[in-house]
Amino acid sequence: MAVRHQLIRSAPEAVWEVLADGSRYSDWVVGTSDSQPGKGHWPEVGATIDYTVRLGPRTLTGETIVRRSEPPRELELEVDSGPLGTARIAIEVRPWGDHALVILDEHPLRGVGGALHNVALDAVLQLRHRSMLGRLAKVVERGSRHAAAGAQP
Repeated sequence: MAVRHQLIRSAPEAVWEVLADGSRYSDWVVGTSDSQPGKGHWPEVGATIDYTVRLGPRTLTGETIVRRSEPPRELELEVDSGPLGTARIAIEVRPWGDHALVILDEHPLRGVGGALHNVALDAVLQLRHRSMLGRLAKVVERGSRHAAAGAQP
């Protein structure tokens, strides 16, 4: 199981605003080159996002399904990557002073990823999570700065 955390210098509500916007999924999720809303109303339970991953000349598609949503603090997703299998991704947003502490917990469930899950795969996931949480922080913090600048006379 790969767990990583990141302090984001914005209010927890600003983090949730990005997580709750299905059209911004590819802005912060490492590996996705494109995403669009699928079924339902993101991030309600059962809602989906369809995404595309480009690996060299190959294009793979997948679907992310909301399995649990407790706005504005917890979002649990099941990522279905077709032949690669499925994974559970849990995102927790905690208040940390004036900022947000985001905790990301991912582990493979089914398919190749589940069958081959080991310490080496967890190390790769840690690298991915570092990048993904860094991207999320940039998206959130940039949005917070723009909102603050727009609010000033």
